[in-house]
Amino acid sequence: MRLDRIIEGSGAAIIKGHGRIEVDAICNDSRKVTRGALFVAVKGHAGDGHAYIATAIGKGARVIAYEDQQMLEQQTRNMDTEGIAFVKTGSARHALAIMAANFYDNPSGKLTLVGITGTNGKTTTVTLLYRMFTQLGYSCGMLSTIANYVGTKRYEAVNTTSDPITINSLLDEMVQSGCGYCFMEVSSIGVEQERIEGLEFKVGIFSNLTHDHLDYHKTFAEYLRCKKMFFDKLPEDAFAITNTDDRNGMVMVQNTKAKVVTFSMKGIADHTCRIIEQSFDGMLLRIDGTDSWSCLIGQHNAYNLLAIYTTAIVLGADKEETLIALSRMTPAPGRFENIKGPKDISVIIDYAHTPDALENVLKTLREIAPDREIICLFGCGGDRDRTKRPEMAKIAQKSADRIIVTSDNSRTERTADIMADIKGGMDTAGRAKSLFIEDRAEAIRTALMLAGPGATVLLAGKGHETYQITGTEKVHFDEREIVTEYFNTLG
Repeated sequence: MRLDRIIEGSGAAIIKGHGRIEVDAICNDSRKVTRGALFVAVKGHAGDGHAYIATAIGKGARVIAYEDQQMLEQQTRNMDTEGIAFVKTGSARHALAIMAANFYDNPSGKLTLVGITGTNGKTTTVTLLYRMFTQLGYSCGMLSTIANYVGTKRYEAVNTTSDPITINSLLDEMVQSGCGYCFMEVSSIGVEQERIEGLEFKVGIFSNLTHDHLDYHKTFAEYLRCKKMFFDKLPEDAFAITNTDDRNGMVMVQNTKAKVVTFSMKGIADHTCRIIEQSFDGMLLRIDGTDSWSCLIGQHNAYNLLAIYTTAIVLGADKEETLIALSRMTPAPGRFENIKGPKDISVIIDYAHTPDALENVLKTLREIAPDREIICLFGCGGDRDRTKRPEMAKIAQKSADRIIVTSDNSRTERTADIMADIKGGMDTAGRAKSLFIEDRAEAIRTALMLAGPGATVLLAGKGHETYQITGTEKVHFDEREIVTEYFNTLG
């Protein structure tokens, strides 16, 4: 594609060269530069792309986009830059997103792009929407924490919201494959880093807002602002679907130009839901006056299902067909997965890694089986929000009969230090019913060993993940394998 078409609307200007230059690829990682590529030097939190401009040129980049003139001059000093175009940007992050959308011919506008943001429920919602619309006969794509899908083709996901080049390349592949819908998780960090600039969303969904990512955003107000920006930028012909039971539900949409559609389990809204009954096998819901069974359980999942139902109706799906499809939905991987063992023991594997998510799962377990012993195993991620560690400890102490504190992707922090932060949220009674075991595999086996007949063991935090990160090393770690192996030893 010609350079002048790629930079259109990005706020970038050609300083050297001309717009007729043909660009063969676009990238912001010097390791991926190929001959004829446009390299965008982005200043990130972990590194500065300007430091790799010389590398990109050496690998055959045809165009360099940058924002720091001084760094450019340092990198290109004594280099032969004949035939290379240079493009100055006001914000390389913003320009990258617009350029990526342009390079792939703005694929988001050629399908129905649905984005969901909020603290909890994003993965379950997009996964079940993807499955539902596939069941209803549509070819769909999905961009999520667990994986990215183009139709039935699966790609590994690195971030909740990928970089703009990955997003647009996948959207383009969806368009080429005949997909009519894409369901996408939108993180607050992705919004703040402008990864979704240039995307044309037809629907935006807000689930809830609770404590998370304050290591990055620093304040809850900033966290909220980044979530709200998603809805502020929705166009007039889009829909903004919001949970009015969340105290920030209407705050999210107060400045949106999109048509607002509400859902609630507690009050009056465009679409409503009530839990009629529930057990470990599922729950009976009354959605917009019609009863529907789901094998998912818990109030948090009722909210997820209501958001999915509301989205389907907004997109023109038939109510009866939607409710039938909902009744066939199974949980997303690592979201309230139930492994049944001997002695009527239930092991629940859930991604709950925030205070609110942990509280929701423990509350559900207590409501379903008030007399069953609950053993809660959890940890907190290293190099992440430290303030939620004592909060999660208080929640576990309040709702669980026994607690095992362990590791959960400690990264470059000492696991012992993370566990000490968690321990700081407990009083004497909480510490008395807690064990602190750094090795997560050993901790899981200990929890299962302690579980009496009819007990429920909650393994919180890892969910769908099949790895453990210690230092900078990622090693295989699947909780399901450890649980299954232990139960097999019991015969």
